[in-house]
Amino acid sequence: MSTTNLNLSRFSDPGTRTLHYTWFAFFLTFVVWFNAAPLKPLITETFNMSNDQWKAILTLNVALTIPARIVIGILVDKFGPRIVYTILLLLTGLLCQLFAWAQNYQQLALARFLLGFAGSGFVIGIRLVGEWFPPKTVGLAQGIYGGWGNFGSAAAAWTLPTLAITLFGGENGWRYAIAFTGILAFLYGLLFYLKIRDTPEESTYFKPSKSGGLEVSCKRDFWLYIVMNVPMYIILAILAWKLSPSGVGLLGQIETYGMYGVLVLLFIYQTSQIVRVNWNILRGHRPAPHDQYKFRQVAILDWAYFVTFGSELAVVSMLPAFFMETFTDMSVTSAGLFGGLYALMNLVARPSGGLISDRLGRRQTLSITILGLAIGYLLMSQVSAEWPLLLTILTVMICSFFVQAGEGAVFAVVPLVKRRMTGQIAGMAGAYGNVGALTFLTIYTFVDASTFFMIIGSSALVVYLIVQWLEEPSGHITEMQPDGRMAFIKVS
Repeated sequence: MSTTNLNLSRFSDPGTRTLHYTWFAFFLTFVVWFNAAPLKPLITETFNMSNDQWKAILTLNVALTIPARIVIGILVDKFGPRIVYTILLLLTGLLCQLFAWAQNYQQLALARFLLGFAGSGFVIGIRLVGEWFPPKTVGLAQGIYGGWGNFGSAAAAWTLPTLAITLFGGENGWRYAIAFTGILAFLYGLLFYLKIRDTPEESTYFKPSKSGGLEVSCKRDFWLYIVMNVPMYIILAILAWKLSPSGVGLLGQIETYGMYGVLVLLFIYQTSQIVRVNWNILRGHRPAPHDQYKFRQVAILDWAYFVTFGSELAVVSMLPAFFMETFTDMSVTSAGLFGGLYALMNLVARPSGGLISDRLGRRQTLSITILGLAIGYLLMSQVSAEWPLLLTILTVMICSFFVQAGEGAVFAVVPLVKRRMTGQIAGMAGAYGNVGALTFLTIYTFVDASTFFMIIGSSALVVYLIVQWLEEPSGHITEMQPDGRMAFIKVS
């Protein structure tokens, strides 16, 4: 490990430099991923969209990220973060141009769906940062990576309306603003490739012996793993239904049935890969005791991310519009500014969650933050036009603090479960964040904002109970060196 003490101003340290390069890569992917939300009035006017059509765009924006994070987790464990993040940034920049210059609603929707791929970049940095920082600072480092990167959504909300309306102007101002974010991502991808190493000098990059699915330690974990994949396909099937003639009509009935069929085939294929990777487990063979881990840890982290990052994605997508609808005299720019305050808390909240986890303990920190966000959302459900604007903003920011501290607490644990599969574990937890976002955004299409916030808060209370089953990481995890020697990796 390169960095034993985290000093963000010490650029001479290669670990610190890696952290800065990595969080900014994540920041740019989030700018691109959420560059549409603050420009809603301009985009809907251009395409004469209904509110249901706009909500479909928001839902599409997070749909592809579910399978993408699983795939990216596999790829980063196999090929390393440097090359995978580079390709992701380049691809994100190109896909952004498709959205910026779409000529009809169908093209716009397809481009937004494909841009969900940008959201998978988060997984790559989790593995990369985990390689460069030891247990006593990994929570803080992961919190800085995630928090400062997540701030990209706030940066988009604050700057893009001004770029579109004031700097570029005209009916195509929003197109130029969005295209600009894609160009930045593309150029940074080239820089990232030149500046980043996968590991510190003389460190080993541990890879799974098999790719295609997580290795588990017993038959019970195998079946739990299969069950935990089901919600991802259910929510994607619900999305297909929402896009069908029964919903917004973006898909025809034949295309909808085709989507259902594709999802069934994907589930069968993924299950077959999991069986292949864990065939010895099904035959009754278990790894050596030192190489085992409990998949239950992964499942609990998945559900924790479901209500933390899942709710953040959903709320960030609708918050500017919520401010405009609640306070009807508010301008687009002001709504983007106030909506961005939710994500602003990422700068301090997510690193705080990681830091407190390093100091206080992983499970206790996660429990406190999830309980706090549950209360926060229940308070937000009571917001109305009669509330003072300042009190509304304060409520939003307090809720946001607990949400993002909870995200930091989740990923303070992820790198400590099983090193060689950190990418896949991060990918699955990240995918569950998007399952949460799709779940909550789908609910939002049927209910008002007050009920929407109440449902999120109630869900968080259930997850708070689940988190009590999380075991505090302790001792060491082991991995095998390429020469056959055993490596002990401290986790507490």
